[in-house]
Amino acid sequence: MSTCTIALIILGVTIVLFVTELLPLPVTAVGAAIAMSVFGVIPFSSSFAGFSSDVTLMVIGSMIIGEALFSTGVAAEIGHAIIKMVGTNEKVFIIACVVISAVLSAFLSNTAVVAMMLPVAAATAASSKGAITKKNSFMAIGFAANVGGGLTLVGSTPNVIGQGLLADAGLETMGFFDLTLGGLPRLVVIILFYATIGCALQNKVFNFPEVTDETMLAQANSEGAQKHDPVKMAIASGILILTIIGFISGIWTVGIVAMIAGLLCIITRCISIKELFARIDWTTVWVLAGSLGFASGIAKSGAGQLIADTIIGWFGGSVSLYILMIMFTLLATLMGNFMSSSAAVAILGPIGISMCQTLNFSTKPLMMVIIWSLNLAFLTPIATPPVTMTLQGGYRFLDYTKIGSILLISCLVVSILTYPLVFHL
Repeated sequence: MSTCTIALIILGVTIVLFVTELLPLPVTAVGAAIAMSVFGVIPFSSSFAGFSSDVTLMVIGSMIIGEALFSTGVAAEIGHAIIKMVGTNEKVFIIACVVISAVLSAFLSNTAVVAMMLPVAAATAASSKGAITKKNSFMAIGFAANVGGGLTLVGSTPNVIGQGLLADAGLETMGFFDLTLGGLPRLVVIILFYATIGCALQNKVFNFPEVTDETMLAQANSEGAQKHDPVKMAIASGILILTIIGFISGIWTVGIVAMIAGLLCIITRCISIKELFARIDWTTVWVLAGSLGFASGIAKSGAGQLIADTIIGWFGGSVSLYILMIMFTLLATLMGNFMSSSAAVAILGPIGISMCQTLNFSTKPLMMVIIWSLNLAFLTPIATPPVTMTLQGGYRFLDYTKIGSILLISCLVVSILTYPLVFHL
């Protein structure tokens, strides 16, 4: 049996496991990478190369920074500033949360941003005497963090996996702000939605009682009452600013910049090593590292090329880059709403790379399209952690579909219409 056939079998099994989650996502990702070596598709060194990848190091370092901001109280201060700025006007509060969640998610893990913002919203709801509710704000925060994660290179895991795939293939990689121009229109759509029909629609759909989460409320209240060390807050803020400067300047690789920043957070005791290991999202790290190894097998075996040639054959070999972008937009959006976006980019990325190389197209634009589309997981609460975490608001499964479908269709239309402008097609 050829290595291409073996890789396709592993791909099929991996897709089933990713979609059904019969096994935890990290187990599936790492298991698929190991299977590629066990069955002779790639050497073991390639299977485990993702654990030392610059992209993986960047994710770990960024997580440390995010946790340090939370631990030192910088995150809490952001929440207090929101409350002072908007008071108890729910529509204004939701729009403020959307903007802040999206902007923060552009520079920090969008999962960490949601973890920071939900207690802020819970505390605000508790003190507003019903003027502001968790059920009207939580879902908006999750959606905004998703879109914000697609604004820069480091906002969400699919971004860095896509960057890793481009780098491993020796292709042109994305700059820190390359995703921003195409991501902003989707953020505008979400802001307009909640500024117009969003709040009224939510009041009709969310016809269940407000859920009181005493644990979250206690956490939010204690966060507000706790006195934080202003020196550590200043240090953590300074490290964040220097990290962003390092990312943009390109003085070192993004992985080195992020890891140095993470080490500084620990050395300056902005976060303890015990807190760090307890709170860091190791699932993301393992899924990312395993996915890179798995994707290497798809690419090097020729399986990605075979799939690409088959799809191109359906179009008679005359597909344009714009049509290819629309195809992958719809496919990535569908996959991103029903399975892990990290897994989806690991599957779609190598196929897209092979198709672009066959058709002699630049690969970076297509990878950016895949990333933007995977950050539109609005229909279900199961595909991405930032949205899954909002279930604490008491939502039912179809509540996401009813609200998210309008946002998803609007974002898809805007995205497809703006591709020619963004990429000068």
